[in-house]
Amino acid sequence: MAKTKKPPGFQNNGSKKMTKVIRMIKSIKSRTYVFEEKIVPDNKINDFFSTK
Repeated sequence: MAKTKKPPGFQNNGSKKMTKVIRMIKSIKSRTYVFEEKIVPDNKINDFFSTK
């Protein structure tokens, strides 16, 4: 049986649902906004937004 290639960024998380979250952060020095994009498990979304 041939091995199948996994797409880049593939994560084997079993049955966990993953969500793409985008956080907007204001830079103090340049007074501009920076967007942080990340894929996190559903149960870690609040943790992602509560950290700076």
